[in-house]
Amino acid sequence: MKENELEYYSKVANWDFSQIKCETEKLTEWDYFEEIQKHTNEKSLCLDLGTGGGEKVLKRYPKVGMLVATDFSKEMIYTAKENAKNYPERNIKFGVMDNLEMKFPGEIFDLVSARHTKIDAKQIYDCLTKGGTLVVRGVDQKDCWELKKIFGKGQGYRDKKAISEKDYEDIVKAGFSNVKKYEILMNEYFQTEDDLMALLLKVPILDDFSEIDGDFDKHLKSIDHNLFKEYVKRFKTEKGILLERVLYGIVAQK
Repeated sequence: MKENELEYYSKVANWDFSQIKCETEKLTEWDYFEEIQKHTNEKSLCLDLGTGGGEKVLKRYPKVGMLVATDFSKEMIYTAKENAKNYPERNIKFGVMDNLEMKFPGEIFDLVSARHTKIDAKQIYDCLTKGGTLVVRGVDQKDCWELKKIFGKGQGYRDKKAISEKDYEDIVKAGFSNVKKYEILMNEYFQTEDDLMALLLKVPILDDFSEIDGDFDKHLKSIDHNLFKEYVKRFKTEKGILLERVLYGIVAQK
């Protein structure tokens, strides 16, 4: 499954969403980068897991002493390093690493952040300083639920336990204290069908990595056109084509 996911993200190494025309309406107030800022200062040493093409951390990560930003796709990290050329003032070092096979000394980072990626809570616990903080933002099972129902598939669609519940339990089990979980709700309105399709071709909302057949070029283009049209017809509004997002945030201390 991990190899499938790695190959998937390698195929979409251009992770830039800037060309997708979409307006976001926040329904809850919790903000990932604001939470990171609450627990860091200009001397903090931080680790960001699953950083992708680096656009988010380059634009929004708080000013800290040093940020090590990693992803298990070398293509993503290549993209991140190219993007970093536009931000010479940012003290960020990008590198390739598997989140589930972390290779850092114990008790080195003041904060570890993980956005929309798999984590090993025990490994994170071990590399955090005493009193250090873990901040997670993830995609929950009910994310884009109406879209998944129309297609009859999608990330977490048939899971017996929501990803947020599993992450929370794993973080508590690893030894973290003061673990808090937050629901993040938002509506995204896509200006055109092409904008929504562009998103679906870049992120695995409608995919289950365990079922990918290995033909990734074909797989990335396998979205059923008729089902897509049905969704657009049902959820087209004056603001645009609605996609209901359900995410989660977790904050914990060592």
